[in-house]
Amino acid sequence: MNLLDILSRKARMPDPGAALAGRSHPISQPGAHFVNGHPIAGPYPEGIETALFGLGCFWGAERKFWQAKGVWATAVGYAAGTTPNPTYGEVCTGMTGHNEVVLVAYDPSVISYDALLAIFFESHDPTQGMRQGNDVGTQYRSGIYVANASERQRAEAARDAYQRALSSEGLGVITTEILDRPPFYFAEDDHQQYLAKNPGGYCGLGGTGVSCPIGTGVAAA
Repeated sequence: MNLLDILSRKARMPDPGAALAGRSHPISQPGAHFVNGHPIAGPYPEGIETALFGLGCFWGAERKFWQAKGVWATAVGYAAGTTPNPTYGEVCTGMTGHNEVVLVAYDPSVISYDALLAIFFESHDPTQGMRQGNDVGTQYRSGIYVANASERQRAEAARDAYQRALSSEGLGVITTEILDRPPFYFAEDDHQQYLAKNPGGYCGLGGTGVSCPIGTGVAAA
């Protein structure tokens, strides 16, 4: 199989019946956040809420969120696939169906869910399908994973508003999946806050340069 065939296969969701088997036990239970010392897996203080996003390589994606005021903790992991408790190596084969995602624990009295959606859309190119830049595969797809009807409504409103902004600049159609929140599996410890531990590490994220009107006081309609 040549490189083009491999990339083509990795850019297609695997048949659930052909997905890797995984395991019944978690591969990792992370401890303290490397940047701020807060417990990554909780328990979180009263009032802290969580959100889940996929926007390309999770190393750079996580940093986009932990830098935001009001974000209490972040973690990287895998979601929206078939294989239970996958490893990074398994996800990279394209045979788990999982996306590389960021779990964001945040204080809604300081930063709103809409503001997180703006960070999400502005930090990557949501029109690229099963890739982000040179990173190709289902694990790099754009995704918002919602916990309730309110989050879904706000995510869809943000998507539609950003689509209008992109279209006005002659850019393409958003491919972001908006799904009910699936199980989240923590990634291995060396991937948590990777770019804080490895300041010169790889980050392939790049936005469109178009601002998202959601989270800035602009109505979605």
